[in-house]
Amino acid sequence: MTRAQAAIDQMVSQQVRTWDVLDARTLEAMQRVPRETFVAPAWRSLACAEGALPLPCGKHMLTPMLVGRILQAVGVRSGEQVLEIGTGSGYLSACLAALGGRVQSLEIHGEIAAFARANLQSAGLANVEVTTADGAALVSETAYDVIVLTASLPIYDKRFERALKYGGRLFVVVGTGPAMEARLVRRLGAGEASQRVLFETCVEALENVPTPPQFHF
Repeated sequence: MTRAQAAIDQMVSQQVRTWDVLDARTLEAMQRVPRETFVAPAWRSLACAEGALPLPCGKHMLTPMLVGRILQAVGVRSGEQVLEIGTGSGYLSACLAALGGRVQSLEIHGEIAAFARANLQSAGLANVEVTTADGAALVSETAYDVIVLTASLPIYDKRFERALKYGGRLFVVVGTGPAMEARLVRRLGAGEASQRVLFETCVEALENVPTPPQFHF
C-alpha cells in the first residue's frame, strides 16, 4: 500500500466514518478517489487532513467529513444525471462520478474550473463535465436525478428543486452562519417536495443569490 492510499484509508476510517457515514458505497468511492490529486501542490501533504484546504480565488475545499455526508445523503446510482453547483477542486465531482453518476458541474470562477478540469484529467475521470457558468442563474426544469450545491443558500430557492426530475434529490445548505441547516430535498411531483434536515454546518454562500435584509439599529 502506498503512503497516499494509507492516508486516504485513515481519513475514511478516522474522520468520515466517525461522522455517521456508514454507507459502504460511499466509503468505497472515497477510498478509490485519490484526494491528493485534487489539492494544490503546496498543500498536498495535508490532502487528507480535517481542515478546509485553500483553492484559488479565496475559496476552500469541502472537508472530507462533509463530502462523505453529502455522498451518503444523495445516494447516487449508476447512470443518474448529476448537477453539481460549485466545482471547487473537482474532488466531490470525482466521488459522485465514482458512484456511477454522469456529472455536470458548474463553476463561476474560470481559474477554479480550469484547476478542477486538470485534476479530473490527472485522476483519469471521463464522466465529469466542468462548465464555467453561474449556477445561481440555473433555469433548468425536470432535468436532473441529483443536484448538489457545495455553497449555501442564505434564503431557500425552489428553482433548484424544480430542476430535479420527479423522485430526484437535492442537497443544499440553507441559512446564515454560524449554524446552517444541511437539507435533503426530494421532488415528489409538480410543485410538491419533501425536506429533511440532516445536520448543522457552515459553508460559504453561493455567489449571486438573495440574502436576508440587514437590520440596522
